[in-house]
Amino acid sequence: MLDALRKGAGTFVAKIFIALLILSFAVWGIADIFQGFGRNVAARVGDTEISLQSFDQAYRRELSALSRQIGRPLSTTEGAQIGLPQQVLGRLVAEAALDDDARAMTLGISDAELIRVIQADPVFQRPGGGFDRARLAQLLRANGISEDDYVVERRRLAERQQIAEALSGSLISPQVLLEAFNAYQNETRTVRYLLLTPAAVGSIAEPDDAALEAYFDDNRAAFRAPEYRRLALLELTPDAVARPDEVTDADARSAYERAGSRFSEDERRRVRQMPFPDADAARAAAERLASGASFAELMAERNLAEADVDLGLMRKSDFLDPAIAEAAFALDEGAVSGAVEGRFATVILEAAEIRPAATRPFEEVRDELKQEIARERAEREVLDIHDEIEDARAGGAALAEIAERFKLALATPPALDATGKAETGATVSLPDGDGLLREAFDSDVGIENDPLPLGERGFVWYEVAEVIPARDRPLDEVRPSVVIAWGAAERIKRLADLSAGTADRLKAGESLDVVAADLGLEVKTSAPLKRATDSGDFTAAAAGSAFSGPAGTVAEAAGKDGNRIVMMVDAISSPAFFMEADEVKAIDEQVARQLQDSLLNQYVSEIERTRGVEVNQAAIAQVLGLGGGS
Repeated sequence: MLDALRKGAGTFVAKIFIALLILSFAVWGIADIFQGFGRNVAARVGDTEISLQSFDQAYRRELSALSRQIGRPLSTTEGAQIGLPQQVLGRLVAEAALDDDARAMTLGISDAELIRVIQADPVFQRPGGGFDRARLAQLLRANGISEDDYVVERRRLAERQQIAEALSGSLISPQVLLEAFNAYQNETRTVRYLLLTPAAVGSIAEPDDAALEAYFDDNRAAFRAPEYRRLALLELTPDAVARPDEVTDADARSAYERAGSRFSEDERRRVRQMPFPDADAARAAAERLASGASFAELMAERNLAEADVDLGLMRKSDFLDPAIAEAAFALDEGAVSGAVEGRFATVILEAAEIRPAATRPFEEVRDELKQEIARERAEREVLDIHDEIEDARAGGAALAEIAERFKLALATPPALDATGKAETGATVSLPDGDGLLREAFDSDVGIENDPLPLGERGFVWYEVAEVIPARDRPLDEVRPSVVIAWGAAERIKRLADLSAGTADRLKAGESLDVVAADLGLEVKTSAPLKRATDSGDFTAAAAGSAFSGPAGTVAEAAGKDGNRIVMMVDAISSPAFFMEADEVKAIDEQVARQLQDSLLNQYVSEIERTRGVEVNQAAIAQVLGLGGGS
């Protein structure tokens, strides 16, 4: 999830404006604007202090929000590792700088206007419209904020917004900038290209010893043996403790009698159905059947295959049309009906096969019932056995002893790495315990681990029996794998050389058609390409290469599936620009907002420079659990 968040910040516009985001929080406000105040100071801008309590609360709110996004709780130290404290502190410092400036300019907002602003907040509206004071109280209570503190912070936010509106509120996007963005995002190019596949370099002979050793030395880490671990696993599931041999015939018979129609099967019929366009055609066909024609002959005359008429084995209740169901189940096996007027069409039916209703006898299902009864009883026993096993482990018993005592199987799978692969490369079969592999590699030899849930009513205990450290493998041990890897790398290198050489020929003035004929390749023409857009043979990066110069530009790039592309820009299409277009409006709104934030960023930076910013690193480090700071 964190990788996805970082990737989302990699777009062209985001790269330009991402540094301005924190400031916009300070000025325009976000959901988490609730602050608390204490005597300890985290930072100071001019005469305005940021309390340590404010920083702690803001940081924990941001940490909680990010935890919800990635689906697991993050500790304060984990948040520090990804730079979250700096983001939070940056926002708080920007807020403090504007607060200090607002105080210096004696800005304010009347109580009546502040009440109007709060009551107009969409967050506090009732479903039918209008301010909902109960919702305000509920949200404040859920966030641990008093109403007085909220009103104070909302007043400060309003004062900051006065500065922002006066400084940049009317700033609009220059049209020339919007045109540039529109052209960058929507310009398309068509290229003529050659697709060079790995097969283009021909066969590659195996390397000599010197080349293989050199490649192995340069890539030794790729062939390093990972850490392996041997585990002992004890599964406790209802199936593992079920004892069907202890279930009596009387118990099974009683369950059989309670089962009702479970082991009964209704009569089923394989019916052939031949539909007709109208009732007259169906009646004419029925007369032919009465005169001696067969159902199969009628099928042949109407070019109907078996699949066109066979409805399969059906119960009477499976038919959607009651009239057809009644007619089908009134026939003897092999008999054919007359014209049957159904709900949707008039049809003729044939009862191709009849399977009478039947009930499976007790003797046939006895063992199945005993297994079910035994499993039901075992489900009630599992928790009791779980507690007994935990008591035994608390007394120092090893899993092997526990397995023997409770007559459970102790599994000892082959040594495996953190991905679940054995030393042979095969995947090791493990119980489907929640996070078993991860937990086993977080543990160690001699550590008593908590059991993990297994299915709905089971548990699995695990012990690390042995840790086999990671090591460098000698060449002789992995020679076949090294030969394969060398061959793949050599093919990639030769294909890249061929691609570069082909591009050089085109740059030197040779015709694309001549070069293609020389290489035995087809000249292809792309669909219109946009920058960084995956299309056909083109990856996003390859498509971007088509924008490296004017028409006639030659470029080469990696394509899909290990291919390479040598291209020549054939045509360029510049997009039309309309301010009314939805896409342009969206760019306009984003650019205008970011320009406003950029101007405000400069303003805040000047406040911080002239009035000074002090940060209590030691106190902040203590809040983050880092032990101190300087």
